This record gives sequence, structure tokens and C-alpha cells, in this order.
Amino acid sequence: MSDKIPARDVTPDPVGHHEPRAVVQQEMYASRRHIYVREIKGFFQRLRRCANWLLMLAFFVTPWIQWDGRPLIWFDLPGREFHIFAATFYPQEFILLSWLLIICAFGLFFITVFAGRVWCGYTCPQSVWTFLYIWVEHRLEGSRNRRIKLDRQPMNLDKAWRKTAKHIIWLAIALATGVTFVGYFTPIRELVVELPTLQAHGWAYFWSGFFLVFTYLNAGWLREQVCIYMCPYARFQGVMFDADTLIVSYDEARGEPRGSRKKSLSHQQAREAGYGDCIDCDLCVQVCPTGIDIRDGLQYECITCAACIDACDSVMDRMNYPRGLIRYTTENALEGKPTHILRPRLMGYLVALLVMIGLFVWALSDRMPLDFEVERERGQLYQMTRDGRISNVFSLTLRNQDREDHEFRLEVSGLPGLEIDPDTLRVPAGASRRFAVQVTADAEVLELPSHPIQLNVQSQQNERIALERDTRFIGEARR
Repeated sequence: MSDKIPARDVTPDPVGHHEPRAVVQQEMYASRRHIYVREIKGFFQRLRRCANWLLMLAFFVTPWIQWDGRPLIWFDLPGREFHIFAATFYPQEFILLSWLLIICAFGLFFITVFAGRVWCGYTCPQSVWTFLYIWVEHRLEGSRNRRIKLDRQPMNLDKAWRKTAKHIIWLAIALATGVTFVGYFTPIRELVVELPTLQAHGWAYFWSGFFLVFTYLNAGWLREQVCIYMCPYARFQGVMFDADTLIVSYDEARGEPRGSRKKSLSHQQAREAGYGDCIDCDLCVQVCPTGIDIRDGLQYECITCAACIDACDSVMDRMNYPRGLIRYTTENALEGKPTHILRPRLMGYLVALLVMIGLFVWALSDRMPLDFEVERERGQLYQMTRDGRISNVFSLTLRNQDREDHEFRLEVSGLPGLEIDPDTLRVPAGASRRFAVQVTADAEVLELPSHPIQLNVQSQQNERIALERDTRFIGEARR
């Protein structure tokens, strides 16, 4: 099967004829060239490493933290409860989760318009775990040149133990990642005991293995391929950039014409000799985790990790040249035009983001920790009691979403003389209970076959916790 698709060049030829030219082949996928990432130190790499370690620490430690006898964050799917810090959410409150995801999306849009793909370079899980795997590789196999030499040499004892140790550590990290991820859905303190003793649920083994395999593949083998070919964010980011977006850029006006020169040549002497500031050392290419040359301009493969900035600044320092040949800047700034920070698109995202955050916080603060549903008991519409009254039986489902037990008082209205039994119901904290309640009315007050009535549920411990639902009372109409 060919990895190319036919493409026809329909550009008119120079003499004005409009006949299509010969069919050419367009590459769909470039053969992968293994990237040996060079380790570099600098301000932005320290910042990135701090962010990476903090994120991994939060990911691996959070499931172990207990809050009121349960994990701090626990998505209890069998119990249909989602515990996040002190709050407990239920499936019927899915709109809040959707709202939160929309807020995150607008936050990402705002950051992208303002500073490009900094999310990818500093906090994306793919980047975080890839940099961790590369860090392990550096520790075991050495510097970039040493790794290239190691891969080219035939297998020997030194190469075998280094490669084996590397992959064992990679697999250990992947296993810890898979188990930790499952630990957000199953209490991890029990999970780490049940998994090795074969007492865990089958799905726990499946998802632990699933994330083990894909963490190992994505961070250890695919790496930049995920960012270049699999991640949709790399594809649509371009439409969100403008001339004032802060991006990692090479100052071509200052750097060209590039070329090697003696270190003893001062900055002024290099300028007089016709050199730009770029000494063409290719260090910016060697440190790039996606293998691009930032000097070719902005490319969608760039994840804005700023490794090239730290590499270039280190070279500038050694050459006693000014820093900033590669830097965070804007297209307007590179062209000598003013940069506009407070521009309409950015402010629009910011206003929308702040409004949604404000409404979300208000919804959480005003959230009613109670929900109930009313359904008519199947089998009969109504029945007559011994004292001649009309009776309807309803099925009432109460969900106490509070952290405390509650005793609820039931009241019914809509017709004169309505009575309900039982009139008090008790539901433990975070529990859902189903009750059968009977509503009775005098036959004389029924003027129609069906009358609208209201059921009210109110906590006796907190008067603010109260809800009302509409239903209908069925009976024989008075003639």
C-alpha cells in the first residue's frame, strides 16, 4: 500500500496555457528521524522542570491524601459519586462538569492567543512524561553525542545493561502512572494491595495495563510523533495566533548572515566583517524535543518549551554577544512595529473566561445539596380508602448530597385537605433512598379526573435545603 496520494499541479504554465501538468506524488508522512535531544540548562528549563516535577508530584500524591475518611479526589463510578475535595457531585450535576470543561477550554484559548503553545511546553502530560523519560535516558546513556555513539556500536555488555535498565525504569514509571490513574477511580490504598494479590476487579487490571502500555509507547517511543501527528491542538493553534501573540522566534535581521567565526572576534568586529550574531552552531536544533530548526520560522511542531532560547543564550554568553537572538517575542516586534497586548480578541476571551468563572463559582455556592424525583407507582391510577377518600401512591427518590445526615419533612399542596404519609423521611449523608408515599384527598374536592399538586421536601436541620416538584393527583371527578 502506497503512503502517498496523487496530487495534480493546476498552476497555469508561463505561456498562458491552462492544461494541468503531470501528476506528482505528495508525501503524507515523513519517515521518522530519531531525535537525540541534547540536555541544556537555563532559566526556562529550570522553570519547565519545576512545573513538571510539581505536576507529577500532584498527580502521584493526590490519590493517597485522605479527606474525611475518603480520597481527596475520587470518581466513584459504581456509587455514581464524584468527590472533589470537600464537595460531592452526582451524575445529574453533569452540567457543572461540562461548565468546568468549557472554562478550561476558554482558558486554553486565552493562553494560546497571549503566549502561543506554552501549555504544550510546560504542562501538557505528553510533554511532562516525555521530558521525564528523556531525563532518565540522559542519566543512564549519557550526553547526546554519547547516546548517538552508543546506538551505532554493536551490542556489548555496557550497551545491554544501559538499555535494559532504561526500559525497566520506563516500564516502572508507566506502571506507576497506570496504577495511579486507576487510583482516582478506586481507592488506591486498597488497590495497591489487591492488584498483586489478584483480588482487584478485572477493569482495574485492564486500565492499569492500558495506561502502562500507552505511557511507555507515547513517552518512550513516539514522543514528538504524538505532538506532530496525533495532537489536534498543534493543527488549530495557527488560526488563534496573531501578530501580537508571544512566541519563540529567531531574530533573522540580527542573526543573518550566519556563519562560524573565531571566539576571539568581538561582536563589533564580527559585524564589520559581515557576520550576523548566529554562529551556526546548531545547538538550538540539538536541544529541540521535536527536532525543528527555529531559524526556519514559526512551525506548528514547536511546543514553545524555550529550550532553544536557553541554548542560544548560553552561546551568546560564551561569545560575549547580547542575549535574545532567539527569544519570546511577537511578529510585530520582530518587524519593528508596536506590540498590542490589550487587543480585542484577547480581551474578549478574558472577559468570557472571567464571566464563566464567576457564574461557575456562584453556581457552586448556590448549589442545593438535595435532589428528588417523583414517579407514580405503576399498576393503578388511584384507590379508595376505607373512609371514602381517594389515594394515590408515588415513588419518591431522595438524594442527600450534603456531608451531613438529614431528616426531611414532606408537605403536599394543590388541593384542600391533602394528606401525605409518611410525612418525614431520613436520608444519610451522600446517600440516595427510594420511598413509597401515599397522598389522600376527599372525593368531594375532585372536580376533574386529574389535578396538579406540589410535593415539597425540606430539611429539618437546614431550612435552606428545600425543593418542590410538580405532579398530578388522579381520581374520579365529582359529578
